[in-house]
Amino acid sequence: LNAGEKLTMDLILWRHAEAEDGINDLQRQLTPRGQKQAQQSAEWLRQHLPANYSIIVSQAKRSQQTAQALSADFRICADINPGCEAAAILAACNWGESNDTVVIVGHQPTLGRLASFLLAGSEMEWSVKKSAVWWISNRVRHSEPQTYLKAMLLPEMM
Repeated sequence: LNAGEKLTMDLILWRHAEAEDGINDLQRQLTPRGQKQAQQSAEWLRQHLPANYSIIVSQAKRSQQTAQALSADFRICADINPGCEAAAILAACNWGESNDTVVIVGHQPTLGRLASFLLAGSEMEWSVKKSAVWWISNRVRHSEPQTYLKAMLLPEMM
């Protein structure tokens, strides 16, 4: 960053949409309802995301299908898989170290734990509904880092 440039990062936590039941967790696919949820969320995101953003998804089929409702251009990252640690997601997206906008398509309970860590300072069991979007921003103002919730929407609200 150049001298005087302010660091601002947007992190969008997007839980995968409703998926079918199955034994092989990474191969579970979206249900027809889940496909509709993903489309609703993607439409809202299309209207609000800046021109340049990146998408990082887990290896789970349902996360990739959710992301595809928004864009076919995404990076698959095992650090976002079901059961991962919240810190792994922060590392995968370079939280607080860039001016990027990053969309993470992931899973519960990790996304809830990550949201609570960023917004409340400790990992708690917050519920993130299927296909919900939590838009969290990080900025530096008066030399102090600030993290705030910019938006939180369920697919039926979009």
